[in-house]
Amino acid sequence: MELKDKTIIITGASSGIGASAASLFAAEGANVVLGARREELLKAQVQAIQSKGGSACYLSGDVCDADYAQALVDLAISQYGGLDGALNNAGMMGDMCPLPDMPLENWNAVLTTNLTSAFHAAKAQIPVLGKQGGGSIVFTSSFVGFSNGGMTGMGAYAASKAGMIGLVKSLAADHASEQIRINALLPGGTKTPMAGDDPAGHEFIAGLHPMKRMASPQEIAQAALFLLSDRSSFVTGCPLIADGGVSVRLA
Repeated sequence: MELKDKTIIITGASSGIGASAASLFAAEGANVVLGARREELLKAQVQAIQSKGGSACYLSGDVCDADYAQALVDLAISQYGGLDGALNNAGMMGDMCPLPDMPLENWNAVLTTNLTSAFHAAKAQIPVLGKQGGGSIVFTSSFVGFSNGGMTGMGAYAASKAGMIGLVKSLAADHASEQIRINALLPGGTKTPMAGDDPAGHEFIAGLHPMKRMASPQEIAQAALFLLSDRSSFVTGCPLIADGGVSVRLA
């Protein structure tokens, strides 16, 4: 029970890595507060967790909204009496195209969803963790935009995810003395709805990885569990790579 009695917010919790993390964290004893836009999927996720004896609640909304970030924190406090950590996992890839062909609307949507949402989350979560004596925050970034792991047509996505790593490092330095650990999780290709369901596409993505396969969402959730548990008690400001070696291959 790595997270016994800890209260954890998870955004992007309706599917993929977020949904897998919700199930895993609840099984490890956490009270999970689930956030995403799709209310019906969140409700089903909570019901599945509760049917197994876990503790979960949800609030649907848009992570681009600062009020929603605060509302998730408020829900954690009202439902469970406090907050111990968060997996800020919601994100989008956007349209893939060369930057000169990219509409400003796509750039703004990706940066707002992936990076500005992290700003909103940090603003809402850090003060509560500071008052309670510490905690752990994880932001889901990507190998794309890290080191030399560039991918064609992904300028907005890469910029948002690289920016998130910079934000994490700064936040970690600012709040380490408050016993708040802040880290980034960098998955490789993962079988989630964002990756689509084209077998040929999956085969291509798998081939980029030295392990010659994509990750399951459960594998990435395990890495998030490490960062949110006391096993990583001396880890902060870290871009934790869980990418099957793809960033090494592309470096």
